Amino acid sequence: MTLFLFVLGGVIFAHLFGLRLFQMTNTKLRVTQWARLTTESLADQIHGSYSVQVGNKTTGGFVGFLPGEVNEGTSLLIQPTENPTNYVVYFLNVADQTFQRMDQSGNVAILADSITNQLAFSAQNFSGNLLTNRQNNQVIHLTLEFYHPPTFMERADYFKLETSIKQRVVPQ
Repeated sequence: MTLFLFVLGGVIFAHLFGLRLFQMTNTKLRVTQWARLTTESLADQIHGSYSVQVGNKTTGGFVGFLPGEVNEGTSLLIQPTENPTNYVVYFLNVADQTFQRMDQSGNVAILADSITNQLAFSAQNFSGNLLTNRQNNQVIHLTLEFYHPPTFMERADYFKLETSIKQRVVPQ
């Protein structure tokens, strides 16, 4: 009977350990899949866009930077065509720590939550230096830092997503 209890205890312990490991791996896999899909979509939109501009989203809309100001902000305005009324804005809402996408109709989609950084987008040159004016050869750099709070059978975790995307079609 004692031997049976030891074996049963070992099996239960191994099962609980396996469940915990599955939970940790599942969270990381979901985050990785989300990051891949979101950056692919964003990269496709930037690659084929007519205009890309880093700035800040306010309650009144999107505010770009003046010449001489460092192009680092919470938002990215993407215009797929020459039509200025056709646009998509990706932005970091610092108040509720979400990363969101808004189209010209005002439809907002929350893409991620638990974002801890204050600035998400920057315009850089090919060397990674921040730009102080808009250039046709700018590289858009995205940085998102996530905090995953502890939950049942999971410890807290921190994720960081960084990517740089270059516009393929440069307007003349």
